Amino acid sequence: MTRVKKGVNALKSRRNILKRVKGYRFGRKSKERLANEAIVHAGSYAFDHRKDKKSDFRKLWNVSVSSAAKALGTSYSKLIGNLKKADIEINRKMLSMLAKDHPESFKKIVEKVS
Repeated sequence: MTRVKKGVNALKSRRNILKRVKGYRFGRKSKERLANEAIVHAGSYAFDHRKDKKSDFRKLWNVSVSSAAKALGTSYSKLIGNLKKADIEINRKMLSMLAKDHPESFKKIVEKVS
């Protein structure tokens, strides 16, 4: 069996690792072992924070709907409860967009369920 040197492959993997850590600080941008570790940690944080982003946006929508509802003389919890009782299936994202971009439509919805 002939000997296979793996210098080309090793250089290719090193180059790819160092491309991914461009902009990192200290040894993590230039040393292969530290760069590899940085990539692993960055990937796990990215995964976790993709999940967290969903709850962050929902909290933001809740706050904006709550402030718009208070301006119209009702509370967030009463508004959501009345929407459920009236069988109006509109999600918090849409309510938030209505409150921000189309306040007259939001006001009509609030009046309808109050």
